[in-house]
Amino acid sequence: MTKVPPAPKPLHFPNGEDARAAWPLESGFLHVNHGSFGAVPRVALEAQDAMKREMEGLPVKWFINLPDRIAASRREISQRLSLDPERTAFVPNASAGASIVYRSSVFPEGSEVVVTNHGYGAVTMGAELAVRRVGGKIVTANIPIDCSAEVAHDAVMELVTARTALVVVDQITSPTALQLPVQEISASVRLAGAQILVDGAHAPGLIDQPLRDLDAHFWTGNLHKWPCAPRGCGLFVAASDVSQDMFPVIDSWGNPLPYPERFDHQGTLDQTALLAATRSWDFIEETWGWPAAREYMEELVSYGAAVIAHAFEEITGLDHRAGAILTVPGLRLVRLPDGLVTDSAGPNRLRDVMMREHGLQAAFTAHDGQGYVRLSAHVYNTPADYEEFAERIVPVLCNRATSLGSAHAGATPLGVPS
Repeated sequence: MTKVPPAPKPLHFPNGEDARAAWPLESGFLHVNHGSFGAVPRVALEAQDAMKREMEGLPVKWFINLPDRIAASRREISQRLSLDPERTAFVPNASAGASIVYRSSVFPEGSEVVVTNHGYGAVTMGAELAVRRVGGKIVTANIPIDCSAEVAHDAVMELVTARTALVVVDQITSPTALQLPVQEISASVRLAGAQILVDGAHAPGLIDQPLRDLDAHFWTGNLHKWPCAPRGCGLFVAASDVSQDMFPVIDSWGNPLPYPERFDHQGTLDQTALLAATRSWDFIEETWGWPAAREYMEELVSYGAAVIAHAFEEITGLDHRAGAILTVPGLRLVRLPDGLVTDSAGPNRLRDVMMREHGLQAAFTAHDGQGYVRLSAHVYNTPADYEEFAERIVPVLCNRATSLGSAHAGATPLGVPS
């Protein structure tokens, strides 16, 4: 039976107010899925709204001055994450960063791209499209969910050959919440003569200095997830030996400029999210500090996963721990009863039913035929959220599994959260 650790003390403001008060999350819903789409604190939304009014009040002035303001914000957020601003560009999200690599890179005829069975679906589909254009193919490394860093590294590298043009690997896997050894994989890929794209969609905020000791050709991450920036805000980092080959997805007047300045020019888009990107980051830093926030998220999600797994086990008599070793702060999987996800659409179908009928904002996923709930905590979550899940949601899921029957096979790895 899963042992439940002590519950961490919820975070508060100095005046004693709950941290949740800083977010405009709708009451009456159980919010345990920060990781998919994030949640923006009021202070960042208010800053963005003020910028929108400025943009609409003097649109000509706004757009003339916008590239300089984008560049200044890019330098500021780079400093927060210990990134080199001369290698860092703003993108709408991590998927856009991957698309830049696929669009700007030259793949030789018959190339292979190595991905993993933990990759984010949209990024993998983009790789498939890119390599198909040159008559190549995708090669998938199968990594067990309970793997060690060495096993994960070797599973990728055994597929890298002279035909490999690119390796795509997640720093933190979206469907399975693992932290893969991207530093070691990147070093080995470079020695093998291929290029590597690290999908760091979940890394900013969860990992202190996400590019420390990482010698990848490309890295991309989201600011709307753990840093809580307004949506439409991501980062793309290119190594100096390949950066000048990278161009934005939108061709604009900045194209003749060097990287990364060319990315500061994207026409008449609403880019207020990029200008407000530091507001939420600084709000968390100034209120609690990012080290304390990460420590709380880790203690909280560990507690939450144990409480929920224990609740399942009391009903099913089975072990509901995921067994993962390479875990990260703020993210954790709990194994679902058999029968809840029986096809590729199962995770999202279950998500929609639970949201509509039970007020649950959660992410369900599947890997190697096994269904999971992916818990993702932020500073506004409390132990009570997971205790409510255990008390109110776990029996519903168990009853649903029983009613659906366990005759069907488990879900395929295709249905994954963002």
